Amino acid sequence: QVQLVESGGGLVQAGGSLRLSCAASGLTFSSYHMDWFRQAPGKEREFVAAISGLGGSTSYAGSVSDRFTISRDNAKNLVYLQMNSLKPEDTAVYFCAAGRVTSSRDYWGQGTQVTVSS
Repeated sequence: QVQLVESGGGLVQAGGSLRLSCAASGLTFSSYHMDWFRQAPGKEREFVAAISGLGGSTSYAGSVSDRFTISRDNAKNLVYLQMNSLKPEDTAVYFCAAGRVTSSRDYWGQGTQVTVSS
């Protein structure tokens, strides 16, 4: 079965950096666009970033576009989210998702907690 497992979350001070990873198994990885979402306490889950199956196209939420970078390694079935200049408002559980077609999210990971202290 398909599994997505996030890692790399933790506690960091404002201005710091973290790199999240999402390891995928059970699917033809390069056939799926991969997305990162986040959900803060009491808020709805929101889109953060996406990357196409072959990595040639990326998109970002406006709030992170100048600070976060999404990338993927199709040889290792991994997708990354490099987060720089972190702010307290970036505190959330971060989820990766895989979608076969545009706008679909067929599979989700369990999430990894990111906490940014001020």
